[in-house]
Amino acid sequence: MLRSGCWRLRGWLYCPRGALRVPAKSGRRGLVSCIDPSMGLNEEQKEFQKVAFDFATREMAPNMAEWDQKELFPVDAMRKAAQLGFGGIYVRTDVGGSGLSRLDTSVIFEALATGCTSTTAYISIHNMCVWMIDTFGSEEQRHRFCPPLCTMEKFASYCLTEPGSGSDAASLLTSAKRQGDHYILNGSKAFISGGGESDIYVVMCRTGGPGPKGISCIVVEKGTPGLSFGKKEKKMGWNSQPTRAVIFEDCAVPVANRIGNEGQGFVIAMKGLNGGRINVASCSLGAAHASVILTRDHLNVRKQFGEPLASNQYLQFKLADMATRLVASRLIIRNAALALQEEREDAVALCSMAKLFATDECFAICNQALQMHGGYGYLKDYAVQQYVRDSRVHQILEGSNEVMRMLISRSLFQE
Repeated sequence: MLRSGCWRLRGWLYCPRGALRVPAKSGRRGLVSCIDPSMGLNEEQKEFQKVAFDFATREMAPNMAEWDQKELFPVDAMRKAAQLGFGGIYVRTDVGGSGLSRLDTSVIFEALATGCTSTTAYISIHNMCVWMIDTFGSEEQRHRFCPPLCTMEKFASYCLTEPGSGSDAASLLTSAKRQGDHYILNGSKAFISGGGESDIYVVMCRTGGPGPKGISCIVVEKGTPGLSFGKKEKKMGWNSQPTRAVIFEDCAVPVANRIGNEGQGFVIAMKGLNGGRINVASCSLGAAHASVILTRDHLNVRKQFGEPLASNQYLQFKLADMATRLVASRLIIRNAALALQEEREDAVALCSMAKLFATDECFAICNQALQMHGGYGYLKDYAVQQYVRDSRVHQILEGSNEVMRMLISRSLFQE
């Protein structure tokens, strides 16, 4: 009989929220809690972590491979997640949010990502967009846009990157020229998660001169004349969320849809990304945690030269390194989440460190897990290859890891 929260896939026992279980010589199974993600959490956090793990087990993991292979955007599953409060996790409660902390949010995204990293990453982007409206929008905007987003009746996309401006976001060219009570938008955004499927687009566009002070934040609603989308991109991972260009051609948007003041858009975008970096790093944690468990179980089952692979000390040490990297990544992410919640001066640098370290280390864990599965790891019947593909992009987006190094070094040289 399987422990609650566990399932079998191609003969392997997958238990994302359980502690490492290893055979004892007596034949009884001992518990090793060194990678248990609930360690250090209070009782309330453990409860919603359990809810997230149970949802990942029940609604996401059994469908993860199908969503990936058929490139399905799992609207129904995400709306079920929203019923649990995961559509606006760190959004204020008066507009339908859960009002949880950044640490709470990281715990939830880590748990959900064990079930499907790609889908969880989209949910994290959606949450970032709702938070930006909730934090910087007027009361009218908050109550107009946030409730349907928190229930995921409507979905949101974050539109910053352009074909000619990725890491150098302050050089974006999409223009918004004011004409009476409307802005006329022209330009395009690239690599937009949810593009074409989302209902709300939080767009950074140029209302003033060059540089960051000329950028404003405007909400564009799906169906607005002049808004269109490029072809669906073919990606190596993140296939449960569509990625398209978002195109504006004389797209008239009411001035009432501007979030914050003119010229405040770059600040809004960067503050959103600070949390977004913790979120995507937390998704990497979930992928890595699942990969460690899958690898441990594979080593116990797979035999070579008459012995289980688990008896090979070299592979034992590799798994020990993976577990160590996982726990170190979790600690740095949770430390950054606390700094951001407390609005500490070092929050930006710590968020950058967490994103840099955790996405690099967690991808290395997933990649090593695939290697330790041998030829089986390269088959799409085995989940480990999907964790590799879905976590790779985390080193690129929300500010590439090269940009994270720049932000960290800049903070070190500040007086």
